Amino acid sequence: MTAAETGHEVRRARGLDAVLCGVTIILMGLAASADLGEGAGPGPVAYGFAVGLGGLLLVRRRFPVAVLVATVAGLLVYYRLGQPPVGLAVPMVAALFSAAEQGRTRWASTIAAALLVASTAVRTVQGDDPGLVLGYELPSSAALMAASIACGAAVEARREWHAERQRRELTARWEREREATRRVEQERLRIARDLHDLLAHTTSVIALHADVARETLRDDPVTAEDSLHIVRTTCSSITRELRATLGALRDPPESGGFEPNTLRERVEVLVEEIGAAGLTVTLDGGHRLGGLPAVTATTAFHVVREALTNVLRHSGASRVDVVVQEGPEQVRVRVSDNGEGECAAYSQAPGWGIIGMRERVELTGGRLTAAPGPRGFVVDATLPVPSAGGAP
Repeated sequence: MTAAETGHEVRRARGLDAVLCGVTIILMGLAASADLGEGAGPGPVAYGFAVGLGGLLLVRRRFPVAVLVATVAGLLVYYRLGQPPVGLAVPMVAALFSAAEQGRTRWASTIAAALLVASTAVRTVQGDDPGLVLGYELPSSAALMAASIACGAAVEARREWHAERQRRELTARWEREREATRRVEQERLRIARDLHDLLAHTTSVIALHADVARETLRDDPVTAEDSLHIVRTTCSSITRELRATLGALRDPPESGGFEPNTLRERVEVLVEEIGAAGLTVTLDGGHRLGGLPAVTATTAFHVVREALTNVLRHSGASRVDVVVQEGPEQVRVRVSDNGEGECAAYSQAPGWGIIGMRERVELTGGRLTAAPGPRGFVVDATLPVPSAGGAP
């Protein structure tokens, strides 16, 4: 709530208090002027009590119980002084309403009941007509007091309901903001993984072929030219990838990954690049990626790319096998090489590559292991396939 809204609420509350004060004074003054009893008749004392009891309502919000007790005490003194009768309900209605409105319903009910019982008993003892007292004044006063208490309790309940609704709306807004923040963090983490995988793979390929070109530039110009062509092609590829990543930042894709058919082609291009770098790469089951959901296929692609990049950078392998096995509820991706020595050292101190692969796989509900195998290093990932979008 803004400061302007708060100020408006305060002014409205003060205006309502002033209205209740004025109405109470007018009603008590009219009742006293009617002089239905046999007292001393209306005079300054009666009107003074009317002003005093009405004026108490100006502080009814801050001191609801005190105003209620003071009203009862003032009313008792008023009748003790033999002033013209004004009834019980007229002076008490606003005070009872105020107490109930501020959550003091029990106080209001107890005092109202005690006042009705005491008044009825005193008037009966004093010889007032029982039919008038019990048949008319008691029921009408009780009904008016009960109505004022009920109205006050209803206002208080509505205010509590409104406050609770505001608290829930605020909590919901906080939850939405926290969820948005969480999604942003996840997206940042995903982009960081993508960039890590992309740059690590591309720079490894570029560095390898640059070394080949440097070593064969004089003795084997054809091989050097082929290597430089691969470097050029790889640079163009990374440019396209970076543009795609920046495009995803501006307009995130709804699917959460590449289209499966496109992804299958990307895996084939990846295998060709690694093969051109001097490794013998076999791909078994790559066509199955076309039948997977986009998120599952994308995760599989990143696992294959990162694993091949690690083989290229960290092992002395000459051969690497990529196998995609499809089951009814999951797909398994296995990348194994025949390297020695360096792969084992890499497994003992993994960098962000294996961590990123494992995080990607676990986000889909799968699992990943990366450890030395019987010969070389093995990366084995199992990814669940949702039943609604599973492979046929």
